Amino acid sequence: MNNNLRYALAAARLNAADVAAALSVDPKTVSRWLNGRTPYPRHRWAVADLLKVDEADLWPEAAPKRQPVATGIQTIYPHRWAIPQTTWRTHFTSATEEIDILAYSALFLAEDAAIHRILTDRAKAGVRVRLLLGDPDSPQVAARGEDEGIGADVMAARIKNALTLYRPLLDVDGIELRLHRTVLYNSLYRADRQLLINTHAYGTPAANAPVIHMTDEENEGPATTYLTSFTRIWTTAQPYKQ
Repeated sequence: MNNNLRYALAAARLNAADVAAALSVDPKTVSRWLNGRTPYPRHRWAVADLLKVDEADLWPEAAPKRQPVATGIQTIYPHRWAIPQTTWRTHFTSATEEIDILAYSALFLAEDAAIHRILTDRAKAGVRVRLLLGDPDSPQVAARGEDEGIGADVMAARIKNALTLYRPLLDVDGIELRLHRTVLYNSLYRADRQLLINTHAYGTPAANAPVIHMTDEENEGPATTYLTSFTRIWTTAQPYKQ
């Protein structure tokens, strides 16, 4: 019997039928999970995201052990979509000095009202917030749209949508947004020394690509390479004009 899952369902005020409907599985399947059967990884991630908890809280014996595999590497998520939204919110809430976001659109964050509140609160607390999005009119954005298989126009539209959603943040002191014309090999989401690096792969939407969680270890390790890259792109990017 999985008491961890039962307690989490009770806390979220959900039942087996609710979970089954959300994941498009048979209610009997959820019942088997409650009775102790371990779901497939994709179902574990989906349930954890639905309940807004960490996978390890529900299935500690099955969740990957998050131990460093190299200097500064904390864990590797198989897909960006596998990261619970609460993890993103906790990540940015932890910042006390700097928040950096480098992507083409990062629309999944722009659509999250909680992220907006967090960025606003952090900026008002003295945290420097820098947003770097792709220039929707650039050939680099068009090429990335084609690479992902969604088309140049769709990628440009996503960025324009994100810019519209982020616009209110630009009235907050400490938040700055610039547009870049860079070929990105990854997206970067930084909260002080904690980095989430969303790798890019040809023919694969960013949401389906792996994410590496790494820590900047005092100018040593791979995190330094990514932070240096961000600085170079930020320096050459153009301030966004509303």
